[in-house]
Amino acid sequence: MKPSGLRSDRMAPDGAPSDGEPSSALHKSRSAERVLALLDTVITSGAATLTDAAAEAGIPTSTALRHLRLLTNRGYLVRDDRGRYSVGPAFVRIALASFQWGPYARLMAAAQPGLQRLAEVTGESAYLAVRDGQEAVYIATVESRRAIRHVGWVGKSVPLEGTAVGEALLSEASALGVRPKAVINTGAIEPDVTAVVAPIHESSGVIGALSVLGPAERIVGRRLEVARAAVVDVAVSTSTSFGRV
Repeated sequence: MKPSGLRSDRMAPDGAPSDGEPSSALHKSRSAERVLALLDTVITSGAATLTDAAAEAGIPTSTALRHLRLLTNRGYLVRDDRGRYSVGPAFVRIALASFQWGPYARLMAAAQPGLQRLAEVTGESAYLAVRDGQEAVYIATVESRRAIRHVGWVGKSVPLEGTAVGEALLSEASALGVRPKAVINTGAIEPDVTAVVAPIHESSGVIGALSVLGPAERIVGRRLEVARAAVVDVAVSTSTSFGRV
């Protein structure tokens, strides 16, 4: 999830904000945007140094240092002995609470049995993703038991454009009784990785997508057809279960 660009406020000739907003309020708003941009940068990268975080967020290093210290003091980030920042206990607490009580709690509860089934039937890792603007974010997984498997995408965001998960999330919800089509793509994000995806929907439209991801050399022929059928079956059952959770 890329941080949004900072707003450029037009100034009146006397130097005051054109909409009459007090300068102190404007400063607080800009500071909040920068704090959120830095937090998002660290979360997306997994770990980032001061220099890298400032550059990615488009913030002067001295300003970034002040905000990163604040986030660290509040427990939202931690800093290791190599100077890298990563998520801290306060952020983890909020993230866990959002999964338990937030808007995606019902979706995750409905999808969990299907994720387990996909991993068992296909032998590959299964993921649940939702849309976030022009990106897809993976929010749950059940990993394959194979020694060579796809891992580590929970919390990762990928563009909607040009990806199988993006095409599924942008698709129109299937009519009642009509099975959705699986979307298949190889190498869109990672070389030699194949994704087999189908959308989850409710009456209002598509609300998520289920994916099977694994080595392209393994998801071929009969295994590809098994994955295609399984992801569609599970997407249909998850869509039905969602209304009951």
